Amino acid sequence: MDILTFLPQFGSVFMTILAFIVALSVIVAVHEYGHYIVGRWSGIKAEVFSLGFGPVLFSRMDRHGTRWQMAALPFGGYVKFLGDSDAASGKDGAAMAELPPERLRQTMHGAPLWARTATVAAGPIFNFILSILIFAAVMMSGGKAADPLTVGELKPLPVEGVTLQPGDEILAVAGTSLPDIENGEVYDAFLDTLPMRALLEYEVRRADDRVTAQGPHLLPPLVGGLSPQSAAFDAGLKAGDVITAVNDRPVVAFSELKEIVEGSNGAPLALTMWRPESGPYETTLTPRRVDEPQPEGGFRTEWRIGVAGAMAFEPATEALGPVEALGGAVTQTGQIIQSSLSGLYHMVTGAISSCNMSGPIGIAEVSGAMASQGAQSFIWFIAVLSTAVGLLNLFPVPVLDGGHLVFYAYEAVAGRPPSDRALRVLMSVGLTLILSLMLFAVFNDLFCP
Repeated sequence: MDILTFLPQFGSVFMTILAFIVALSVIVAVHEYGHYIVGRWSGIKAEVFSLGFGPVLFSRMDRHGTRWQMAALPFGGYVKFLGDSDAASGKDGAAMAELPPERLRQTMHGAPLWARTATVAAGPIFNFILSILIFAAVMMSGGKAADPLTVGELKPLPVEGVTLQPGDEILAVAGTSLPDIENGEVYDAFLDTLPMRALLEYEVRRADDRVTAQGPHLLPPLVGGLSPQSAAFDAGLKAGDVITAVNDRPVVAFSELKEIVEGSNGAPLALTMWRPESGPYETTLTPRRVDEPQPEGGFRTEWRIGVAGAMAFEPATEALGPVEALGGAVTQTGQIIQSSLSGLYHMVTGAISSCNMSGPIGIAEVSGAMASQGAQSFIWFIAVLSTAVGLLNLFPVPVLDGGHLVFYAYEAVAGRPPSDRALRVLMSVGLTLILSLMLFAVFNDLFCP
């Protein structure tokens, strides 16, 4: 067999692994730096800052006496403080016993409770800060749609007779005044009133004149984006493709496509497509069941192919200020946390499938898929994953940051820390739970549909 036939697959696997390592390394570096810098500010000495585990590939000692190193296995990292026995900040009793009293304050186990709490909490907090900064930067770089809605750039569509032009301010479509697109419910109702025709009449303001122009359906069956690990992604659809027919039934609006997919009951769909650079083509894909979080809470199971819609044109944008962007970024981070906790609760109660939990293989596949869709999509994914990592580390499980914070809360109430023996037992239990959860997630990656 010709080895060249394997090269595209090998390249895809290599890029998936590389994207996963890059995403994880950024998130871990920020997380561990949070522990390191707050520990240093709190008077706790870091002996080692390691990105990765295993054999050391590179290291250097800084002026504060911390060895910074990169190790061969790039799937995590740690900060080892003075007096720690391992990467999980276990207590090295022998080393602690040999330290003079003045140096005990520099250890994680001899520092005041407030210093230990701040140092441990800093890791997840820095993950959330990273997410917020990335979300805000992406929002500021993209801006927001100008008000009133104005045509920026028309997207290539297989529709003839379009006279809509860049710079046109949209006043009405098909005789209905355009509502505020920021008002989701009203805007969705407006879209539902539009006629199912490929070419619609637009009333626009052009150079101070009120004129009528012909334009495509405001929300055509255009592939605006793809969900990783979806039927559409696996079938090779690309952003910018247009779905012109499903099972030989012509579609002119995204709502028609959505209706057909939701009513398919999982039956294969034959799609007639149009790609700007190459023209028509055909493909077949099978919708998949997806548990979707709802705005009011909870989840709803729907049939989906993994395609996000988009407007027929890129709206002209206006600058988004840093305060507004940060507000939106905080909201976005909060929504991820809320949906993650809700998803976990619904999986535990059996309301949704446990296959919604992905392990390292699934996360790596999503990393590669997002990287393949462009730098902005990949950077956005890093922010989403950073939020998830920060949240996971706050779970009250020994060996995780949340477990250490529970120990500190006990110490604050009881006036003394848990015994060394109790800590060893609890850490073993926590490690067992984490490994079991990881094995379960890997099982999902390998065997879930």
